[in-house]
Amino acid sequence: LSHPECYGGLVFTSPRALEAIKICLKENSKNEAWSKSLKQRWNTKPAYVVGKATASLVEEIGLSPHGEKSGNAEKLAEYICSREKPNSSALLFPCGALKREVLPTVLRKKGIPLESLTVYQTAQHTDLQESLSCYFSQQGTPASIVFFSPSGVKFCLQHIQKLLGDFINHIKFAAIGPTTAEAMEAAGILVSCTAESPTPQDLAAGIQKAL
Repeated sequence: LSHPECYGGLVFTSPRALEAIKICLKENSKNEAWSKSLKQRWNTKPAYVVGKATASLVEEIGLSPHGEKSGNAEKLAEYICSREKPNSSALLFPCGALKREVLPTVLRKKGIPLESLTVYQTAQHTDLQESLSCYFSQQGTPASIVFFSPSGVKFCLQHIQKLLGDFINHIKFAAIGPTTAEAMEAAGILVSCTAESPTPQDLAAGIQKAL
């Protein structure tokens, strides 16, 4: 972040990447440098984002987001390709260890350089099993269950299957987007709805229709 001159812009596909940057900027010396000059220098370059949640966090650190209506990595990659020239300065892509290769692959094919930097690790919450058991015993069986990421499917599904048994076939499963829906289908879940775009409104509308 201290070298905006080396890059053509930023790419963010997850709110967690912004959380990592916020932690980085909390140090007094870095925060001062960011406020005094770095923020302005980065603002001369695009900050590409995948959706509204990520866009609002980009605005919080003082940058202007582009592409927030994309909704997924495929559409964001198309949007970036429509704006960037091949062989220009690399775009800096702070991402998670589990990032998919969709965006880097599309950009690479178009000759747009991208520098991926792993800034967070996805891990299972230590109290996950206990929390799920507690929810089911107190609240009963839910009418629907929503997954927000492939890692959510990976970490939670086995526990949900144990808790529900055969009743799992009566649950309406929803996905925040196509990537999560694919992961759910691969795990053998019947997906009742996928949000048209990753917003609370579209997700609620999809669940309401499914129910």
